[in-house]
Amino acid sequence: MADGYNPPLQVVGFIATRRGDAERGPAVRVRPDDAAIRDLTDGGLVWIYGPRRHDLATMIVDDTLPRGSVVVRDVAGIAPTEIIRLVRVDADRPVLNPKPV
Repeated sequence: MADGYNPPLQVVGFIATRRGDAERGPAVRVRPDDAAIRDLTDGGLVWIYGPRRHDLATMIVDDTLPRGSVVVRDVAGIAPTEIIRLVRVDADRPVLNPKPV
């Protein structure tokens, strides 16, 4: 995970989509001030570190959420009331142990 200040966030909602829904795929909704602390941008990719695993998701800014909380969509292994951490994907960081081709 990235260095620096990254307080935990609580999952207050989970959205499960179905085939044919207009908006699908892994996403996390975050307050603008919580996103700013973590240097996250609207529409950017983030790592969601949960208690059982970590996944990639698109970050969406949502002003209606309470401070310190998030809503996740289509992220397996995350349930409401769990504590997670969000980390911005750093595409410039080299892969330390690439797999041989």
